[in-house]
Amino acid sequence: MDETSKARGELDRLGRILRRQLVALITDLTVRVHLRRLSLDEPKVADGCEPPRYRYATEYQGNRPATATAAGRASRAAFLLRAAGWDVTASQEVDDGRLWTVVLAHREGNSIRILTSDDIPAVVFRGQTPALTLCRPQPVQQPEPSALSAGVRES
Repeated sequence: MDETSKARGELDRLGRILRRQLVALITDLTVRVHLRRLSLDEPKVADGCEPPRYRYATEYQGNRPATATAAGRASRAAFLLRAAGWDVTASQEVDDGRLWTVVLAHREGNSIRILTSDDIPAVVFRGQTPALTLCRPQPVQQPEPSALSAGVRES
């Protein structure tokens, strides 16, 4: 197995871990789940580095049950993630005048960010794998100097 295959295999493994965890969270924390909207089919270019680095990334928005509070959903999310071995932090952020409870989790380079607010029923899930280089950088080849540019002239 070459380096490219190993790197792609690792990226795919991390993508499967991320997808499984997101599916578990979405089905537990939201109602009327539509997992077809959870797209993690192919990795995308993560940045403009050379060689390019790739990652799986997705966003899903669902709704919490009408009887559930934002704090309750955030607490449940943190519990589920910790139980699955993720490092979890929670905070509150204001965005567009709305107070969000944010749960951020990391494991094996993967990250999951869950946002929920009492102002709206939405629960937003964002997940991504680390960005990995899938192939070795190609050395830049300098052109050979021509005889004329080297100062050698034929008579």
